Amino acid sequence: MIVHGGLLNPLFQAPSMSDSMSIAITSTNYIVSPSYHRRRPPFCCQFQYQYVNAGTVFYHGKKGTRDRVSLLNRIRAYSESKTEEKEVRKYSPILESQLVSEKNVSTAELKAIPDIWRSSAEKFGDRVALVDPHHDPPTNMTYNQLEENILNFCEGLRVIGIKPCEKVALFADNSCRWLVADQGIMATGAINVVRGSKSSVEELLHIYTHSESVALVVDNPELYRRVATGFNSKASVRFVILLWGDKSSLNSHSHIMEGIPAYSYKEIIDMGHEHRTLLVDLHDAREKYVYEPIKSDDVAAVIYTSGTTGNPKGVMLTHSNLLHQVHNLWDIIPARPGDRFVSMLPPWHVYERAFEYFIFSLGIEQVYTNVKYLKDDLRHYQPQFIISVPLIFETLYNGIQKQISTSSAIRKLIELSLIKISLAYMEFKNIYQGKCLSRTQKQPCFITATLDWIYARIIAAILLPLHLSAKKLVYTKIHSSIGISKAGICGGGSLPLHVDKFFEAIGTKVQVGYGLTESSPVIAARQPYLNVLRSVGRPIRHTEIKVVDDETGEDLPPGSKGIVKARGTQIMQGYYKNPIATKQAIDEDGWLNTGDIGWICPSHSLGRSRNSGGIIVLEGRAKNTIVLSTGENVEPEQIEEVAIRSNLIQQIVVIGQDQRRLGAIIVPNKEEILLASKNASMSASSGNAQLTKDQMAGILSQELRKWTSDCSFQKERT
Repeated sequence: MIVHGGLLNPLFQAPSMSDSMSIAITSTNYIVSPSYHRRRPPFCCQFQYQYVNAGTVFYHGKKGTRDRVSLLNRIRAYSESKTEEKEVRKYSPILESQLVSEKNVSTAELKAIPDIWRSSAEKFGDRVALVDPHHDPPTNMTYNQLEENILNFCEGLRVIGIKPCEKVALFADNSCRWLVADQGIMATGAINVVRGSKSSVEELLHIYTHSESVALVVDNPELYRRVATGFNSKASVRFVILLWGDKSSLNSHSHIMEGIPAYSYKEIIDMGHEHRTLLVDLHDAREKYVYEPIKSDDVAAVIYTSGTTGNPKGVMLTHSNLLHQVHNLWDIIPARPGDRFVSMLPPWHVYERAFEYFIFSLGIEQVYTNVKYLKDDLRHYQPQFIISVPLIFETLYNGIQKQISTSSAIRKLIELSLIKISLAYMEFKNIYQGKCLSRTQKQPCFITATLDWIYARIIAAILLPLHLSAKKLVYTKIHSSIGISKAGICGGGSLPLHVDKFFEAIGTKVQVGYGLTESSPVIAARQPYLNVLRSVGRPIRHTEIKVVDDETGEDLPPGSKGIVKARGTQIMQGYYKNPIATKQAIDEDGWLNTGDIGWICPSHSLGRSRNSGGIIVLEGRAKNTIVLSTGENVEPEQIEEVAIRSNLIQQIVVIGQDQRRLGAIIVPNKEEILLASKNASMSASSGNAQLTKDQMAGILSQELRKWTSDCSFQKERT
């Protein structure tokens, strides 16, 4: 079954002539070598570049200082008498339409990702787009300012020599300047190669060299110093740009990239602004180029996967891939202009990145935060939406549970009782609304389904008054502390069922989505009006999903478990310089093998699952299946999901391939284990006492036995 669901401006370059002239742009650190720029068009003046305090421009000639008008007149006069070779300048069709004098360009039909910013600036101009309170300096930008910064950064990159289709490595963490750099690179027609600052130097070097990047944009001086030694000897770097921090601090440090120019964010912005002004003032300057619009099928970014089975593979995503997400996510997130989102995920993950492009096309306000400030920012900014991963929702859940557990005994009893009532109420409500799951293809009996519906309706009606009381007495306070008044969007992993049920019970909607880097990423998601637990929802618009047999590759009917495959405009162009892996991932008909095991809920006209037809249910990774020496196949996710519910376990990985029994690697919550040991009278000493490994293993063993009692594999008694 298939379910559908740039270039440097000639003003700054010229060959040597007898009556030469130089331009010095004042700075303090680096002189840019001419080898870093394009071939020089035949102008009457030879230019040299020196960047220090970007933005202050002086013009010097052999016969004395000349002002800007004199310089421009001289260029114009020479250009009229000399035929010159034109250079190609790629541009984002809507974003830079005014520069190429294109009239009546529709902002409704986006051709490239950077087109979003002109379209949004026209619609939402002075509305706040970005709030970045935790960087120095704190930053707020309107949509007009954001567009202006992206245009300036883009032009600044052209000034220092970035050409279309070259690759620029962007190694930085989430911030407003990351977004400006990302879109500035794309708007030149270049390709950005992204990764976070926490990656090892070895991984960053591999990504840089494998992608054939020519320049480097880094988060701050600290990251610059980390990579300097490795990149100095093993990578060719044209220049480095610092998004944050003081460039002058690099001079006093031994770990620098000698001979490689370094620019601050402000310098790039200022150079770009100055050069854009010249282009606007001089018609002749604009005539020096052949303008080519960025095409939808041009590669926009190369994103490297985690590399769990070797070196990471570079996923090539086109503008069309990413625009698919921009055009088709509104059914999942019906956001309105002015809605506030909290952003904390690394934007080099395509999940965060694609959602950012989408929500900025709607005129929202995005607040940047991190784990350290998340709790306070949720309370202060009261966002309508948060886009995050299961760990964040688990953290919020654990924080709420901890707050309840520290209440007085009577209050704790009341709150926990009301939560249990709400859990029961929502379970019966989902039954009578037909929002349950079933793998059975056979239609349920009419009489049985009717009686089941009546019973669920009656029980839900009985529980409703208590559920409403719980909302007033308990849940309102929770909502005021976390915001998320419309929805939390969860992706990047499996959300534990108990967390999913809890947020549904207290009235905080959490919509789980599904996708891969190779699919840009979203291929399915739960919708606001059909938020079926245990599932990842239906395919988003213009997307097909089917389930096939792992061995034969034959299509399977609804309810049958197999390998999930997806097809749509969002599927990647391929893996960079890896055609063999591309062929293994995408077949001749365009179907992407996700490597995930799942099934499609059959369509029923009656019963508990009557509204759930076509919904996708995942049950683990095909390659994660553990085959024991006894021949038994085990899906470790089931055990991991129930075990992680324990307060004593922070992380768990089930192992045992080719072994007789299963094992587990556990990261314990030491504070909770110490508390449990005191309650069990295992430690009679002070609160600073440390448990032995055997004592800790004993507590964890008991805990695993308790939580896995209902699994097909349980903890053995010793």
